[in-house]
Amino acid sequence: MPHSNRAVIVWLIIVCITIFSMVVVGGITRLTESGLSMVEWRPLIGIVPPITEVEWQQAFDAYKAFPQYQKVNSGMDVEAFKGIFYWEYGHRVLGRVIGIIFFVPFIVLLWLGKIEKPLVPKLCIGLVLGGLQGLMGWYMVKSGLVDQPRVSHYRLAAHLMLALVILGYLAWLVMALWPAPQVQVSTRFRRLVHSMTGLLLLQILYGAFVAGSRAGYGYNTFPLMNGVLLPESAFQIVPYWLNWFDNQVMVQFMHRWVGAGVLMLNGWLFILAWRSANSTLLKLMGLMLAVIIGQFLLGVLTLLYVVPIGLASLHQAGACVVLVVMVALNYTVQKKA
Repeated sequence: MPHSNRAVIVWLIIVCITIFSMVVVGGITRLTESGLSMVEWRPLIGIVPPITEVEWQQAFDAYKAFPQYQKVNSGMDVEAFKGIFYWEYGHRVLGRVIGIIFFVPFIVLLWLGKIEKPLVPKLCIGLVLGGLQGLMGWYMVKSGLVDQPRVSHYRLAAHLMLALVILGYLAWLVMALWPAPQVQVSTRFRRLVHSMTGLLLLQILYGAFVAGSRAGYGYNTFPLMNGVLLPESAFQIVPYWLNWFDNQVMVQFMHRWVGAGVLMLNGWLFILAWRSANSTLLKLMGLMLAVIIGQFLLGVLTLLYVVPIGLASLHQAGACVVLVVMVALNYTVQKKA
Protein backbone atom coordinates (compact mmCIF):
# COMPACT_ATOMS: atom_id res chain seq x y z
CA MET A 1 0.00 0.00 0.00
CA PRO A 2 1.53 3.36 -1.02
CA HIS A 3 2.23 5.58 1.98
CA SER A 4 0.93 8.75 0.26
CA ASN A 5 -2.59 7.35 -0.22
CA ARG A 6 -2.75 5.05 2.81
CA ALA A 7 -5.32 7.02 4.79
CA VAL A 8 -7.63 7.41 1.80
CA ILE A 9 -7.33 3.73 0.84
CA VAL A 10 -8.06 2.52 4.39
CA TRP A 11 -11.03 4.88 4.62
CA LEU A 12 -12.52 3.70 1.31
CA ILE A 13 -12.00 0.04 2.24
CA ILE A 14 -13.90 0.64 5.50
CA VAL A 15 -16.72 2.27 3.52
CA CYS A 16 -16.81 -0.74 1.15
CA ILE A 17 -16.98 -3.18 4.07
CA THR A 18 -19.83 -1.17 5.60
CA ILE A 19 -21.72 -1.16 2.28
CA PHE A 20 -21.23 -4.93 2.09
CA SER A 21 -22.74 -5.22 5.60
CA MET A 22 -25.60 -2.97 4.51
CA VAL A 23 -26.43 -5.24 1.59
CA VAL A 24 -26.42 -8.32 3.84
CA VAL A 25 -28.64 -6.65 6.46
CA GLY A 26 -30.93 -5.45 3.68
CA GLY A 27 -31.26 -9.02 2.43
CA ILE A 28 -32.16 -10.31 5.88
CA THR A 29 -34.65 -7.45 6.27
CA ARG A 30 -36.34 -8.56 3.08
CA LEU A 31 -36.27 -12.27 3.96
CA THR A 32 -37.85 -11.63 7.37
CA GLU A 33 -40.43 -9.35 5.70
CA SER A 34 -39.39 -6.54 8.01
CA GLY A 35 -38.94 -3.79 5.44
CA LEU A 36 -42.47 -2.39 5.75
CA SER A 37 -42.48 -2.17 9.54
CA MET A 38 -41.33 1.48 9.57
CA VAL A 39 -44.00 3.40 7.71
CA GLU A 40 -42.44 6.85 8.01
CA TRP A 41 -39.24 8.26 6.53
CA ARG A 42 -37.44 10.70 8.80
CA PRO A 43 -33.89 10.87 7.46
CA LEU A 44 -32.63 13.41 9.98
CA ILE A 45 -34.60 12.74 13.18
CA GLY A 46 -35.41 9.04 12.77
CA ILE A 47 -32.29 7.76 14.49
CA VAL A 48 -33.91 7.08 17.88
CA PRO A 49 -36.24 4.03 17.99
CA PRO A 50 -39.34 3.82 20.21
CA ILE A 51 -38.29 3.47 23.85
CA THR A 52 -41.34 3.56 26.09
CA GLU A 53 -44.32 1.24 25.78
CA VAL A 54 -46.42 4.21 24.70
CA GLU A 55 -44.01 4.97 21.84
CA TRP A 56 -43.98 1.31 20.79
CA GLN A 57 -47.76 1.24 20.74
CA GLN A 58 -47.84 4.40 18.63
CA ALA A 59 -45.42 2.87 16.11
CA PHE A 60 -47.45 -0.35 16.09
CA ASP A 61 -50.72 1.53 15.57
CA ALA A 62 -49.15 3.36 12.61
CA TYR A 63 -48.06 0.00 11.15
CA LYS A 64 -51.57 -1.44 11.57
CA ALA A 65 -52.96 1.17 9.19
CA PHE A 66 -51.06 -0.35 6.26
CA PRO A 67 -51.59 -3.44 4.06
CA GLN A 68 -48.87 -5.70 5.51
CA TYR A 69 -50.51 -5.80 8.92
CA GLN A 70 -54.04 -5.96 7.52
CA LYS A 71 -53.40 -8.72 4.97
CA VAL A 72 -50.43 -10.67 6.38
CA ASN A 73 -49.78 -9.97 10.07
CA SER A 74 -53.24 -9.22 11.43
CA GLY A 75 -52.67 -11.41 14.52
CA MET A 76 -49.33 -9.83 15.41
CA ASP A 77 -48.78 -8.31 18.85
CA VAL A 78 -46.40 -5.54 19.89
CA GLU A 79 -43.60 -7.92 20.88
CA ALA A 80 -43.63 -9.63 17.49
CA PHE A 81 -43.75 -6.21 15.83
CA LYS A 82 -40.55 -5.24 17.65
CA GLY A 83 -38.79 -8.20 16.03
CA ILE A 84 -39.43 -7.00 12.48
CA PHE A 85 -39.11 -3.33 13.39
CA TYR A 86 -35.53 -3.71 14.61
CA TRP A 87 -34.33 -5.29 11.36
CA GLU A 88 -35.64 -2.38 9.30
CA TYR A 89 -34.45 0.09 11.93
CA GLY A 90 -30.96 -1.44 11.83
CA HIS A 91 -30.94 -1.27 8.05
CA ARG A 92 -31.84 2.42 8.04
CA VAL A 93 -29.40 3.31 10.82
CA LEU A 94 -26.62 1.49 8.98
CA GLY A 95 -27.42 3.61 5.94
CA ARG A 96 -26.92 6.75 8.04
CA VAL A 97 -23.69 5.30 9.47
CA ILE A 98 -22.37 4.81 5.94
CA GLY A 99 -23.18 8.44 5.17
CA ILE A 100 -21.26 9.58 8.26
CA ILE A 101 -18.32 7.24 7.61
CA PHE A 102 -18.07 8.60 4.08
CA PHE A 103 -18.78 12.31 4.58
CA VAL A 104 -16.90 13.15 7.79
CA PRO A 105 -13.53 11.54 6.83
CA PHE A 106 -13.94 12.99 3.33
CA ILE A 107 -14.11 16.53 4.75
CA VAL A 108 -11.27 15.89 7.24
CA LEU A 109 -8.94 14.27 4.68
CA LEU A 110 -9.72 17.02 2.18
CA TRP A 111 -8.93 19.69 4.78
CA LEU A 112 -5.65 17.93 5.66
CA GLY A 113 -4.65 17.78 1.99
CA LYS A 114 -4.60 13.97 1.91
CA ILE A 115 -6.90 13.75 -1.10
CA GLU A 116 -5.39 14.59 -4.47
CA LYS A 117 -7.37 17.09 -6.53
CA PRO A 118 -8.23 14.70 -9.43
CA LEU A 119 -9.84 12.35 -6.90
CA VAL A 120 -12.18 14.96 -5.36
CA PRO A 121 -14.87 14.98 -8.10
CA LYS A 122 -14.80 11.18 -8.19
CA LEU A 123 -15.48 11.04 -4.46
CA CYS A 124 -18.22 13.63 -4.85
CA ILE A 125 -19.87 11.29 -7.35
CA GLY A 126 -19.78 8.57 -4.69
CA LEU A 127 -21.38 10.95 -2.20
CA VAL A 128 -24.19 11.81 -4.61
CA LEU A 129 -24.79 8.13 -5.38
CA GLY A 130 -25.06 7.44 -1.66
CA GLY A 131 -27.71 10.12 -1.27
CA LEU A 132 -29.64 8.73 -4.22
CA GLN A 133 -29.50 5.28 -2.63
CA GLY A 134 -31.26 6.58 0.47
CA LEU A 135 -34.00 8.10 -1.66
CA MET A 136 -34.30 4.90 -3.67
CA GLY A 137 -34.71 2.91 -0.47
CA TRP A 138 -37.70 4.97 0.63
CA TYR A 139 -39.13 4.96 -2.92
CA MET A 140 -38.98 1.15 -2.75
CA VAL A 141 -40.66 0.96 0.67
CA LYS A 142 -43.47 3.28 -0.47
CA SER A 143 -44.51 0.76 -3.13
CA GLY A 144 -45.46 -1.70 -0.36
CA LEU A 145 -47.51 0.81 1.62
CA VAL A 146 -50.28 1.33 -0.91
CA ASP A 147 -52.39 -1.70 -1.89
CA GLN A 148 -50.23 -4.81 -1.76
CA PRO A 149 -48.03 -5.72 1.25
CA ARG A 150 -44.99 -6.24 -0.94
CA VAL A 151 -42.52 -3.83 -2.48
CA SER A 152 -42.19 -3.56 -6.24
CA HIS A 153 -39.59 -6.00 -7.50
CA TYR A 154 -38.53 -3.34 -9.99
CA ARG A 155 -37.79 -0.88 -7.21
CA LEU A 156 -36.10 -3.54 -5.12
CA ALA A 157 -33.88 -4.40 -8.09
CA ALA A 158 -33.02 -0.72 -8.59
CA HIS A 159 -32.19 -0.38 -4.88
CA LEU A 160 -29.90 -3.42 -4.89
CA MET A 161 -28.24 -2.61 -8.20
CA LEU A 162 -27.47 0.95 -7.08
CA ALA A 163 -25.89 -0.39 -3.87
CA LEU A 164 -23.69 -2.70 -5.92
CA VAL A 165 -22.80 0.09 -8.35
CA ILE A 166 -21.59 2.17 -5.40
CA LEU A 167 -19.64 -0.78 -4.00
CA GLY A 168 -18.03 -1.52 -7.35
CA TYR A 169 -17.27 2.14 -8.02
CA LEU A 170 -15.48 2.60 -4.68
CA ALA A 171 -13.64 -0.69 -5.13
CA TRP A 172 -12.35 0.59 -8.50
CA LEU A 173 -11.10 3.78 -6.83
CA VAL A 174 -9.26 1.69 -4.21
CA MET A 175 -7.57 -0.37 -6.94
CA ALA A 176 -6.53 2.78 -8.80
CA LEU A 177 -5.07 4.32 -5.63
CA TRP A 178 -3.21 1.16 -4.53
CA PRO A 179 -2.48 0.68 -7.51
CA ALA A 180 -3.41 -2.92 -8.38
CA PRO A 181 -1.29 -4.66 -11.06
CA GLN A 182 -2.46 -4.56 -14.66
CA VAL A 183 -1.58 -6.89 -17.52
CA GLN A 184 -1.76 -6.66 -21.27
CA VAL A 185 -4.22 -9.09 -22.80
CA SER A 186 -5.57 -9.66 -26.28
CA THR A 187 -8.52 -7.66 -27.52
CA ARG A 188 -10.47 -10.90 -27.66
CA PHE A 189 -9.80 -11.69 -24.01
CA ARG A 190 -10.78 -8.18 -22.94
CA ARG A 191 -14.02 -8.37 -24.91
CA LEU A 192 -14.84 -11.71 -23.30
CA VAL A 193 -14.26 -10.17 -19.86
CA HIS A 194 -16.60 -7.31 -20.76
CA SER A 195 -19.17 -9.80 -22.04
CA MET A 196 -18.96 -11.77 -18.80
CA THR A 197 -19.36 -8.54 -16.83
CA GLY A 198 -22.56 -7.71 -18.71
CA LEU A 199 -23.84 -11.24 -18.20
CA LEU A 200 -23.04 -11.07 -14.50
CA LEU A 201 -24.92 -7.78 -14.11
CA LEU A 202 -27.90 -9.35 -15.90
CA GLN A 203 -27.68 -12.31 -13.52
CA ILE A 204 -27.65 -10.05 -10.45
CA LEU A 205 -30.62 -8.12 -11.87
CA TYR A 206 -32.59 -11.34 -12.29
CA GLY A 207 -31.53 -12.35 -8.79
CA ALA A 208 -33.14 -9.15 -7.52
CA PHE A 209 -36.27 -9.92 -9.57
CA VAL A 210 -36.38 -13.40 -8.02
CA ALA A 211 -36.05 -11.93 -4.54
CA GLY A 212 -38.60 -9.17 -5.08
CA SER A 213 -41.22 -11.38 -6.72
CA ARG A 214 -40.58 -14.32 -4.33
CA ALA A 215 -39.96 -16.51 -7.37
CA GLY A 216 -37.56 -18.74 -5.42
CA TYR A 217 -40.39 -20.31 -3.40
CA GLY A 218 -41.64 -22.34 -6.36
CA TYR A 219 -40.09 -25.01 -8.58
CA ASN A 220 -37.58 -26.03 -5.92
CA THR A 221 -35.82 -28.65 -8.03
CA PHE A 222 -32.66 -28.46 -10.09
CA PRO A 223 -31.65 -28.59 -12.93
CA LEU A 224 -35.21 -29.17 -14.20
CA MET A 225 -38.20 -27.23 -12.95
CA ASN A 226 -40.44 -29.97 -11.55
CA GLY A 227 -39.40 -32.34 -14.32
CA VAL A 228 -39.32 -29.96 -17.29
CA LEU A 229 -36.77 -27.51 -18.59
CA LEU A 230 -39.23 -24.60 -18.85
CA PRO A 231 -42.88 -24.94 -17.70
CA GLU A 232 -45.65 -23.71 -19.99
CA SER A 233 -46.71 -21.24 -17.29
CA ALA A 234 -43.58 -19.22 -18.11
CA PHE A 235 -45.51 -17.76 -21.07
CA GLN A 236 -48.92 -17.10 -19.53
CA ILE A 237 -48.75 -13.28 -19.27
CA VAL A 238 -50.00 -11.12 -22.12
CA PRO A 239 -48.32 -9.22 -23.71
CA TYR A 240 -45.63 -11.86 -24.14
CA TRP A 241 -42.62 -9.65 -23.36
CA LEU A 242 -43.83 -9.01 -19.81
CA ASN A 243 -43.11 -12.64 -18.95
CA TRP A 244 -39.39 -11.82 -18.92
CA PHE A 245 -39.92 -9.35 -16.09
CA ASP A 246 -43.16 -10.16 -14.24
CA ASN A 247 -43.61 -13.91 -14.56
CA GLN A 248 -42.12 -15.69 -11.53
CA VAL A 249 -41.49 -18.87 -13.51
CA MET A 250 -39.64 -17.12 -16.33
CA VAL A 251 -37.71 -14.93 -13.89
CA GLN A 252 -36.48 -17.98 -11.99
CA PHE A 253 -35.63 -19.77 -15.25
CA MET A 254 -33.55 -16.81 -16.40
CA HIS A 255 -31.75 -16.54 -13.07
CA ARG A 256 -30.82 -20.23 -13.25
CA TRP A 257 -29.45 -20.29 -16.74
CA VAL A 258 -27.89 -16.85 -16.99
CA GLY A 259 -25.93 -17.98 -13.90
CA ALA A 260 -24.91 -21.13 -15.73
CA GLY A 261 -23.81 -18.97 -18.66
CA VAL A 262 -21.64 -16.83 -16.37
CA LEU A 263 -20.05 -20.00 -14.98
CA MET A 264 -19.30 -21.48 -18.40
CA LEU A 265 -17.87 -18.24 -19.78
CA ASN A 266 -15.72 -17.87 -16.69
CA GLY A 267 -14.45 -21.43 -17.19
CA TRP A 268 -13.44 -20.60 -20.76
CA LEU A 269 -11.66 -17.43 -19.63
CA PHE A 270 -9.80 -19.44 -16.99
CA ILE A 271 -8.54 -21.82 -19.68
CA LEU A 272 -7.38 -18.87 -21.81
CA ALA A 273 -5.61 -17.36 -18.79
CA TRP A 274 -3.92 -20.68 -18.08
CA ARG A 275 -2.71 -20.86 -21.68
CA SER A 276 -1.35 -17.31 -21.46
CA ALA A 277 1.06 -18.36 -18.68
CA ASN A 278 0.59 -14.97 -17.00
CA SER A 279 0.65 -15.68 -13.26
CA THR A 280 -1.22 -12.49 -12.24
CA LEU A 281 -4.03 -13.14 -14.69
CA LEU A 282 -4.21 -16.84 -13.86
CA LYS A 283 -4.48 -16.19 -10.10
CA LEU A 284 -7.22 -13.63 -10.61
CA MET A 285 -9.16 -15.88 -13.00
CA GLY A 286 -8.73 -18.76 -10.56
CA LEU A 287 -10.20 -16.60 -7.80
CA MET A 288 -13.02 -15.52 -10.12
CA LEU A 289 -13.81 -19.13 -10.98
CA ALA A 290 -13.79 -20.15 -7.31
CA VAL A 291 -16.18 -17.43 -6.16
CA ILE A 292 -18.56 -18.00 -9.08
CA ILE A 293 -18.66 -21.76 -8.46
CA GLY A 294 -19.32 -21.07 -4.79
CA GLN A 295 -22.04 -18.56 -5.64
CA PHE A 296 -23.65 -20.94 -8.14
CA LEU A 297 -23.74 -23.77 -5.58
CA LEU A 298 -25.16 -21.43 -2.93
CA GLY A 299 -27.91 -20.46 -5.36
CA VAL A 300 -28.80 -24.08 -6.06
CA LEU A 301 -28.86 -24.96 -2.36
CA THR A 302 -30.98 -21.89 -1.58
CA LEU A 303 -33.48 -23.04 -4.19
CA LEU A 304 -33.53 -26.71 -3.11
CA TYR A 305 -34.05 -25.84 0.56
CA VAL A 306 -36.79 -23.29 -0.30
CA VAL A 307 -34.96 -20.08 0.54
CA PRO A 308 -33.83 -20.45 4.16
CA ILE A 309 -32.66 -17.13 5.59
CA GLY A 310 -29.10 -18.31 6.26
CA LEU A 311 -28.40 -19.65 2.77
CA ALA A 312 -30.24 -16.81 1.04
CA SER A 313 -28.23 -14.24 3.00
CA LEU A 314 -24.97 -15.96 2.09
CA HIS A 315 -26.09 -15.99 -1.54
CA GLN A 316 -26.71 -12.23 -1.50
CA ALA A 317 -23.37 -11.64 0.23
CA GLY A 318 -21.76 -13.83 -2.42
CA ALA A 319 -23.09 -11.53 -5.14
CA CYS A 320 -21.12 -8.67 -3.56
CA VAL A 321 -17.94 -10.76 -3.48
CA VAL A 322 -18.34 -11.84 -7.11
CA LEU A 323 -18.95 -8.24 -8.16
CA VAL A 324 -15.81 -6.93 -6.43
CA VAL A 325 -13.67 -9.67 -7.99
CA MET A 326 -15.21 -8.86 -11.37
CA VAL A 327 -14.32 -5.19 -10.89
CA ALA A 328 -10.76 -6.26 -10.07
CA LEU A 329 -10.64 -8.36 -13.23
CA ASN A 330 -11.87 -5.47 -15.39
CA TYR A 331 -9.30 -3.17 -13.79
CA THR A 332 -6.52 -5.69 -14.40
CA VAL A 333 -7.20 -6.20 -18.12
CA GLN A 334 -7.80 -2.56 -19.09
CA LYS A 335 -4.09 -2.01 -19.85
CA LYS A 336 -3.51 -1.77 -23.59
CA ALA A 337 -0.35 -2.25 -25.58
